[in-house]
Amino acid sequence: MSTDDRRKHRILMVSDFFYPNFGGVENHIYYLSQCLINLGHKVVVATHAYGNRSGVRYMTGGLKVYYVPWRPFVMQNTFPTIYGLLPIIRTILIRERITVVHGHQAFSTFCHETLMHARTMGYKVVFTDHSLYGFADAGSIHMNKVLQFTLADVTQAICVSHTSKENTVLRSGLPPDKVFVIPNAVDTPMFTPPAVDCPRRLEEIVIVVISRLVYRKGVDLLVEVIPQVCRLHSNVRFIVGGDGAKRVRLEEMREKHSLQDRVEMLGAVPHAQVRSVLIRGHIFLNSSLTEAFCIAILEAASCGLLTVSTRVGGVPEVLPDDMVVLAEPDPSDMVYAIEKAIHMLPKIDPQVMHNRVRELYDWNDVAKRTEIVYDRALKCSDQNLLERLSRYNLNITNST
Repeated sequence: MSTDDRRKHRILMVSDFFYPNFGGVENHIYYLSQCLINLGHKVVVATHAYGNRSGVRYMTGGLKVYYVPWRPFVMQNTFPTIYGLLPIIRTILIRERITVVHGHQAFSTFCHETLMHARTMGYKVVFTDHSLYGFADAGSIHMNKVLQFTLADVTQAICVSHTSKENTVLRSGLPPDKVFVIPNAVDTPMFTPPAVDCPRRLEEIVIVVISRLVYRKGVDLLVEVIPQVCRLHSNVRFIVGGDGAKRVRLEEMREKHSLQDRVEMLGAVPHAQVRSVLIRGHIFLNSSLTEAFCIAILEAASCGLLTVSTRVGGVPEVLPDDMVVLAEPDPSDMVYAIEKAIHMLPKIDPQVMHNRVRELYDWNDVAKRTEIVYDRALKCSDQNLLERLSRYNLNITNST
């Protein structure tokens, strides 16, 4: 089917997480929107206000963003009001003549409320889940109840990995045939290896960590792994980029083991400067305890770094076996994996790795596959109020 023959959609992307905030969800929404615009679709983004950034703004490619004057409550999430967003969301849907509403991230209250109101008004809705959640702790139990209610009426759903799909289906009760797997991608022209005339020297090996320094990202593992690696290899140095509640633990570790000259703490790194940090290293270390996909691994591989990562969630699906060394989330196993990666380094060609990532992951491919999900959503039959209420009741009954 040619580009001209494709059905053109008018899409509203909704989430609490968008620029100027930085993260995987924010990048996903932005790059997907830009590629959908290039395919001829109309894309509008709705999110909450960030500081003084309120009202309507335009971004590259004519991407229109509504920064709704709704302040975040906790962790960039707006306070759940159920009906508080209805008037402004209704205005946006009608004004922009939206045909498909696409919500992102399970713990975005802005997303959940918008999807509910959109379905009430008869719009087709698609939901993308970007994270993995458990089933036992209090927070996960509460979140899963909300997800079961919200997704009881979703038209189609997307997950970023097969592990994420299995997790979402179990948590939400969605039929598996309504859930599609479309991975993330990376902007490879932005993440390129160093110039060929600047070869990387292996006399000193640099291991790079770029992550939010929080519990979920395995900072406690890093605190135990880094001193062991430094003790075993005198020519290894670490660069740690990122900020968060667990940063103080890394700084305490550096002081305790007198590693100030071997562990460089950069603090928060703007996304535009991530490449300049990555190309200083040889190995990228990811210590996440849970991860649905992990775009950071793709960015590092695109820059030619060999990756060492914990074997959790959807991480094993991201790269071929010869581009990543996987380890259990255990300090001794991670140290062994880093040693294995160090011995593999002489065989690694950064330019070859970059070319392989470019062939494997492309945002244009993600957009085309998402376009198919939109087409399928629009072909789904409309449901009357009684059918919708019966589905809500069924999900609530099953969850109890």
